[in-house]
Amino acid sequence: MAGLGMGGGGGSSSSLGRCSHAVVRALPESLCQHALRREKGTEVDFARAEREHQLYVGVLKGKLGLQVLELPADESLPDCVFVEDVAVVCEETALLTRPGAPSRRKEVDAMKKALESLNLNIVEMTDENATLDGGDVLFTGREFFVGLSKRTNQRGAEILADTFKDYAVSTVTVYDSLHLKSFCSMAGPNLIAIGSTEAAQKALKTMQQMSDHRYDKLTVPDDAAANCVYLNIPGKGHVLLHRAPEEYPESAKVFEKLKDHMLIPIANTEMEKVDGLLTCCSVFINKTSEL
Repeated sequence: MAGLGMGGGGGSSSSLGRCSHAVVRALPESLCQHALRREKGTEVDFARAEREHQLYVGVLKGKLGLQVLELPADESLPDCVFVEDVAVVCEETALLTRPGAPSRRKEVDAMKKALESLNLNIVEMTDENATLDGGDVLFTGREFFVGLSKRTNQRGAEILADTFKDYAVSTVTVYDSLHLKSFCSMAGPNLIAIGSTEAAQKALKTMQQMSDHRYDKLTVPDDAAANCVYLNIPGKGHVLLHRAPEEYPESAKVFEKLKDHMLIPIANTEMEKVDGLLTCCSVFINKTSEL
């Protein structure tokens, strides 16, 4: 639970969620049988998963007007739709990660090409002792929290701190979940959405202790619903993609109290069967300079 990089002033939460581009990836059919999952459960309905994903991508493109780079599916990489895990982008720098599951390492190749096409400064995680999944990285606009989980280790967190030297980086142990963002995310500038389980609340307490800054919290009854996507889009203002009321009715009621946000409910029933949540399927980039 150490603080790793004590960066300079860091950013301000006002730049949080600003974006012009998103990278997404199509679902391979192999996801249904071969995607990694913590628990064996109901089989993924591929047609429904594809529909849910197309609606998600449609919101980014159509409703929010982002430039969306859509990478093709790769059947040899069943988890490739979960692009968040292979890159962490902050301002003009992209850290290509070394995912904790060896079967996912080749997913980085297509992401590298996409981010190079956006002229980002690319940093590659080549240390064979390091692992990092983007699902363990929470950027608040001011600092980074990195979950130490089965997929992310201390060395991975250190390389992230070296890459983004302007920001403080603190580590948080993740006990009962796949990733740190399995039970939390940013729901707005300065606002952390957090699940209600003991493990989620304990992690939040650790983050509060590690930080010099006081964050507001939005507690939702369901851990999975605490994973939402906050964006700050010119002309649209505060936008929040959150889980649909038919999936998590009690949590949806909490989000509906956010009166300053454009709220967009998104169903994610099928991806969740293989531990995929809303932030997992996109990487956001804010290009301030011309391409």
